[in-house]
Amino acid sequence: MNVLEEKKPQRFYETWSFLIVVCVILPLLIRSFIFTPFHIPSGSMKPGLLIGDYIFVSKYAYGYSRYSMPLAPKLFEGRIFFKEPKRGDVIVFRLPTNHSLDYIKRLVGLPGDRVQVRRGVVFINGTPLERKADGTWEEDDERGQHKVYQRFTETMPEGKSYTVIDETTDGALDDTPEYTVPAGHYFFMGDNRDNSQDSRVTGVVGFVPAENLVGRATTIFVSADAPFYKIWQWVANIRTDRFFKTIK
Repeated sequence: MNVLEEKKPQRFYETWSFLIVVCVILPLLIRSFIFTPFHIPSGSMKPGLLIGDYIFVSKYAYGYSRYSMPLAPKLFEGRIFFKEPKRGDVIVFRLPTNHSLDYIKRLVGLPGDRVQVRRGVVFINGTPLERKADGTWEEDDERGQHKVYQRFTETMPEGKSYTVIDETTDGALDDTPEYTVPAGHYFFMGDNRDNSQDSRVTGVVGFVPAENLVGRATTIFVSADAPFYKIWQWVANIRTDRFFKTIK
């Protein structure tokens, strides 16, 4: 007579449910509510962020909107658990004129602020930001041309300092009209002041609604001077000195 072996109860970590939780639900929750990765695609935030930097973006820094979620489902409008961002924060946001695109820039103007640039110097509410010369910054650009930029340490009224670069002080974006930031909106600029499409370009970026904020950039976790889709080039072009660098 065949004796059937008693079937052992299946442990949770051996089930399909466990795989779904770990491989689908958990990453979705982390990406939606805690952190999301972001790849730096352009040089508008040089010298602090370089093309090929991969960074973590804090989703909970300013609360949540539909753009906190993958695919931006229209579950609700506005923001929940909202926390006001601070001048000087580096923020990822959805482009107001094309909600399928993410941009990363530095927050310069809060709601109600008056922002203007005069010969490369940023004025907030009529007062110039402190801006100290800090030597030069050099690079070979994407076309192989060697460029030398003037480097400055810029300081917000609240005391936060960071580095910006300028090719010239009489470029197209170095003298602007005065912008008054509407309620519920923000004004952003790139740290590479002459090579950044930002809130100064009103027809493309302009004022960014609070709802469009995705999160605050916090840390560079890996960096490679190679296109993200050419992984085989990463080993020869990896920038280990940038790993786990805090974003100022």
